[in-house]
Amino acid sequence: MTEPTEKPGPPTPADGPADDPACIPHPRAARPPSQPQARAIRLGPRSVAALVLVSATGVAGFVWPLFAGRGSQVSAHAQDAPWLFAGLLVLLVAVVAATISESGLGPKAVAMLGVLAATGAALRPIGAGTAGIEPMFFLMVLSGRVLGPGFGFVLGSVTMFASALLTGGVGPWMPFQMLAMGWFTMGAGLLPGPDRLRGRAELVMLAMYGFLAAFAYGTVMNLAGWPFMDALASNVAFDPHDTVPGNLTRFLAYCLATSLGWDLGRAVVTVVLTLTLGTTLLKALRRATRRAAFETAVTFDAPAA
Repeated sequence: MTEPTEKPGPPTPADGPADDPACIPHPRAARPPSQPQARAIRLGPRSVAALVLVSATGVAGFVWPLFAGRGSQVSAHAQDAPWLFAGLLVLLVAVVAATISESGLGPKAVAMLGVLAATGAALRPIGAGTAGIEPMFFLMVLSGRVLGPGFGFVLGSVTMFASALLTGGVGPWMPFQMLAMGWFTMGAGLLPGPDRLRGRAELVMLAMYGFLAAFAYGTVMNLAGWPFMDALASNVAFDPHDTVPGNLTRFLAYCLATSLGWDLGRAVVTVVLTLTLGTTLLKALRRATRRAAFETAVTFDAPAA
């Protein structure tokens, strides 16, 4: 008499064959729900040092006339712009080079940088000269948000440089534009909640940032040329004999009288495009970043015995 044998039941994931599709977990199921978002470029020590240096030099280049001594011939230094152009351009190139070399920027990230910079440069001439309609700004906000502050600064600077070459806008103002656009795009990458905040709340936050940053960009660019415009009316022109608060009051009046409408148009266009196209573009950028797998080390598994 033989003992009854237990009939084999259906295989379970624990004891099933390795090649059974039911035993292989779905790739999305193995992904942690709060996986950090990939960053195309991370700022390392040398990149941070280069960025601080170029930012400090840029701030000094923007505001030094306000702190010049009374009676100083500020207008006599208007011809020094080419030297400042050369110095700032070298420092901006140093930031790009340090970021690329230190973060191990791969060909996929370089390609993405080139595509986004070319797209932004192509968008700028669409509304150039028409009430501040500049659609490139909303692209910079969304790109900086998805790809981080390091990528944002490099992308903003390179985009403005490419745009200047495309539109023939090369001049002593170009390094100031590159620096201001780098700050503009980098700021979007520094906004809170890059891995958790999604949906309408994120779009509203990006729209608010784009609105305020558009005015900040215009104000900074006004400061680059305002001290050297001697032909303006005396009540809004820079006065080297006046105090810093007095000149700041003149500068505010100058911005309100000359560039408020242009900056408002830029801000409104940025907000409208962010709210209408932001969801689609954010998804596309995040999908491209995940597929590019920036900074992911390539490993090879040993063949099965």
